[in-house]
Amino acid sequence: MIERPQSLTAVVLQELERQILSGNLGPGEPVNEKAFAERNSVSRGPIREACRKLEQAGLVTIIPNRGVFVRKLQAKDAIEICDIRAVLSGYAGRILAETVTRSQMADLAEMVERMEKDAKLRNVEGFYAINSAFHQAIFDFADNQRLREMYAAINKELYLFRWRAMLVSPDLEKSNREHQEILKALAERDAARTAMMMERHAISVKNRIVASGLGE
Repeated sequence: MIERPQSLTAVVLQELERQILSGNLGPGEPVNEKAFAERNSVSRGPIREACRKLEQAGLVTIIPNRGVFVRKLQAKDAIEICDIRAVLSGYAGRILAETVTRSQMADLAEMVERMEKDAKLRNVEGFYAINSAFHQAIFDFADNQRLREMYAAINKELYLFRWRAMLVSPDLEKSNREHQEILKALAERDAARTAMMMERHAISVKNRIVASGLGE
């Protein structure tokens, strides 16, 4: 049962988004408004409004007279999103290289060390979680609110696709070597190299999608 804060639509939106991004509602699955309303004792109005917002965010597709369905992200969609994500990542790296603090470097280095351990253990799920936190931290430390919002928006869309791509022969140790190169460029306050390494690293997801043929 969901709790009721100030905006019922907002909490319904949060819960539906959580179910989609966690995989509880998979691509192509219907969002059952009636069942959700009965389970959480809410009216259909806030659910429909939340679904409209989810459609705007690219997470669901509303088909008239059929219902609401979790969006199935095709390979072309994912590739386009990866290209945009790479540009945003490069820009975040460029900003951070000029402002990074010792404390921020220590936080990033600690995450890279944890990923190194997970890579050696072949702990894909653990590595993926820290990897996400590492990249989010770079955007947080860059301290550009609009950039953070844009990154969050496209990441939500990519969540519909990226986890499957990560499972295709993931080279975790290679990925973490790229993280180490990013750290080195940041430590040297080399904005151009940091941007280049961030873009190149982000494109690796796109390359796995292209190589795997997922979504075709």
